[in-house]
Amino acid sequence: MRRAVKVFILFFLGLQSLPASPDVLVLVHGYLGSASSWETSGVNAMLAQNGWQRAGLATPQGILPGPGGNAVNKVYPVELPSLAPIAVQANLLGGMVSAISARHPDESLILAGHSAGGVVARMVLVQGGAPQTKRLITIGSPHLGTMRAVEALDATDSSGLFGIIKDFFGGDLYDLVQDSWGVLIDLTPAQPGSLLYWLNTQPHPDIDYISVMRPGPVGIGDAMVPLFSQDMNNVPALAGKSQRIVVAASHELQSADGVGLVNILNKED
Repeated sequence: MRRAVKVFILFFLGLQSLPASPDVLVLVHGYLGSASSWETSGVNAMLAQNGWQRAGLATPQGILPGPGGNAVNKVYPVELPSLAPIAVQANLLGGMVSAISARHPDESLILAGHSAGGVVARMVLVQGGAPQTKRLITIGSPHLGTMRAVEALDATDSSGLFGIIKDFFGGDLYDLVQDSWGVLIDLTPAQPGSLLYWLNTQPHPDIDYISVMRPGPVGIGDAMVPLFSQDMNNVPALAGKSQRIVVAASHELQSADGVGLVNILNKED
């Protein structure tokens, strides 16, 4: 309970100057996640308790309507192939956002992405695929990449003699990571020629940007993403444009993220 109160206070203190809430929230899960990640973590329940109702589930095949379609404030989790390259996910997300916008043509959107989902959402914005969006929130997202992606790629490199041995002894997790090579390459630290290097130098729309950051036990980041990489102010195209909110939490989604989203969404001028 004490930790939850602390997280709430950190979010509240960081939101002194944010504009009024939008009407439609689009939730973008991260690597190895799914639309259900927002449900099992308790985020959806916290949103619903505070007036943000689930209006549907967005999938590559279309939108499955939910009970909150006529609510004032609406929520749409999306279902993406999280093992696919970032560009593939962004293309699919762009189509889903367009479908959501068509259902609510007079309402603003806010995109909230956890982990790699924040990078996917930002790519959609850079490509002009979400013109109704007024705010992007990213939670523990590797905007400048993460060495964890490099480690995973090295651990599943199938080249040479050692690669053959790895292939022989590999299990389900090994196969899963191998199937993820496209997205893992995209999430390696930004350097010339990489997707993140390109993305981070592109013009970004003039909207609100909020970086929810996990400092970890020693203040340098959580177990998956270093703190500096979670901060969109370190993206060259966004330097000085992102609100920072630091939350003492692990990398995974949790109900405290629902508390934080409610405060961001419901904050008045």
